[in-house]
Amino acid sequence: MIKHYKISIKGKVQGVWYRKSTLEKALELNIKGTVKNRSDGSVYIEAEGDENQLKAFLEWCAEGPKFAEVLDISTEEGIPLFYEYFEIL
Repeated sequence: MIKHYKISIKGKVQGVWYRKSTLEKALELNIKGTVKNRSDGSVYIEAEGDENQLKAFLEWCAEGPKFAEVLDISTEEGIPLFYEYFEIL
């Protein structure tokens, strides 16, 4: 069963390859959706996959790439939009 998560990541997450690394992890885990920077310095992700895929993805998001410093991550479940792929916006 496909689930849809809206994920907000705060901390040092812009200028550290967070979006590119998120794309690579999403492709590895077969997650569909989008990732984008927000004007407040956070990163916003819409992710779809099964429960196990999303659990692994969220664990990665809480760490992020090498130079990121994730201070807070919030997740809200939404209605699946059935993305066809994962992309950086």
